[in-house]
Amino acid sequence: MDSRCFGFFFALFSLTVVALAYDPDTLQDLCVADRTSGIKVNGFTCKPESNITASDFFFAGIGKPAVVNNTVGSAVTGANVEKIAGLNTLGVSLARIDYAPGGLNPPHTHPRATEVIFVLEGELDVGFITTANKLFAKTVKKGEVFVFPRGLIHYQKNNDKAKPASVISAFNSQLPGTQSMAATLFTATPAIPDHVLTTAFQIGTKEIEKIKSKFAPKKV
Repeated sequence: MDSRCFGFFFALFSLTVVALAYDPDTLQDLCVADRTSGIKVNGFTCKPESNITASDFFFAGIGKPAVVNNTVGSAVTGANVEKIAGLNTLGVSLARIDYAPGGLNPPHTHPRATEVIFVLEGELDVGFITTANKLFAKTVKKGEVFVFPRGLIHYQKNNDKAKPASVISAFNSQLPGTQSMAATLFTATPAIPDHVLTTAFQIGTKEIEKIKSKFAPKKV
């Protein structure tokens, strides 16, 4: 193969890879999710257009603060395709995060989306860490915006120990997914072997078991 042919095929391959790196545009006006369908696709299958109603595009769940009743002091209310069927194939979603005084949204990542937060109330210390292990951190106040790039570990902390805080999050995915670092590592099913965790964190088995016990479901 001469250099010109190789150059042509390399350019064609490169364009194909770029084209496949993004979700395709929708090919119809609406594809409201049929969450009862047993068919598995990348997203949800479409319900018949005759069964679509305005309610498929409506959700009232983020208008009021959520009740925060966990040890980290934050609660996330998603407004994604699992709650709003009409978001299917549209590539956007929202969430509301409420923080108790001093509450934390622990370090986590969204594998399928960039996140933009808008502070509704309060003041938060926020940050994300790049793959070069550099922290970008800032304090954001009511009316301000901060961006967390797709896939990077990030957090938010209410730095007021007397007042709650809240934000609205926007995502460029109908279902961004969330992996909390601590929960992912210490509550996986099946469990990650202790020897993997002891080596990774350079601590003993007893310390690993103690951490796991913190995440165990509370006995009623």
